[in-house]
Amino acid sequence: MSAPVLAHHLAVGPEVIAGNGGLGRVFLLPGSPGRAERIAGHFVDHVRHDNPRRHDVHVGAVQVGGARVDVGTVATGMGCPSLGIIVSELLALGARCLLRVGTAGTLQPDQVPVGALVIATGAVRDEGTSDALCPRDVPAVAHPDAVAALSRAATALGLAETTYRGLVHAKDTFYGREVASGPLAAQSAAYMAMLEAAGVLATEMESSHLFMLGQVHGADRRPLSARGPDPQVVIAGTVLAVIGSTREWGDAALAARTEAQAIEVALRAAVELVHPG
Repeated sequence: MSAPVLAHHLAVGPEVIAGNGGLGRVFLLPGSPGRAERIAGHFVDHVRHDNPRRHDVHVGAVQVGGARVDVGTVATGMGCPSLGIIVSELLALGARCLLRVGTAGTLQPDQVPVGALVIATGAVRDEGTSDALCPRDVPAVAHPDAVAALSRAATALGLAETTYRGLVHAKDTFYGREVASGPLAAQSAAYMAMLEAAGVLATEMESSHLFMLGQVHGADRRPLSARGPDPQVVIAGTVLAVIGSTREWGDAALAARTEAQAIEVALRAAVELVHPG
């Protein structure tokens, strides 16, 4: 008999994560507990597992048409170190489909405006957490099935005109890098300008480590003929609500509307992943 899995920080067992016929629940991963509660508000048969660290695990189901999918959500906290703990424990418990539902600042304000959505195809590893997994030579890329499912979901919801796909930037420090404060402010400002010139769409704080965890714990070695989730494969993706830029914040109403759209896209993509069309 194998030893039981211990998820010390989440304080739940594999039975909470189980679902979708042995494939595990699709987990939506916001940074904030408040956004996790808003995501869970869309669930049917909602059950909440309280956590003293505020990483409450919400589980339930969503249904689109005749397709019903077991889902869950938990706040990862801010930054790659916190996300690494939560996602590593979810993976140990059996989760295999992980969709980050986050916020970001645009790096292309003339093309990707505040109020847009960004689906990440990959992430710049401007953080140190994923260095413990692989050297920087190994890129952090989203699973193509997640990118496709999020793209189809955005299109089905009528959001194709305001949804973009491409690289995002993941950083360790908001104030040191994006705001460019401190003794290295000039270097950080130049670095952010370089990302903009390179065509990186938006900046956030978690996706690179999420993608690296998916790669090292469940790389997809299947042929193109294989579709949908697999217990041996981790499907990781990100959809971001663009709520500001490196120059200014969007207003609260616009941010709330964009965040709600990102949640809707992720929920519909969850169904797409388990029941590909």
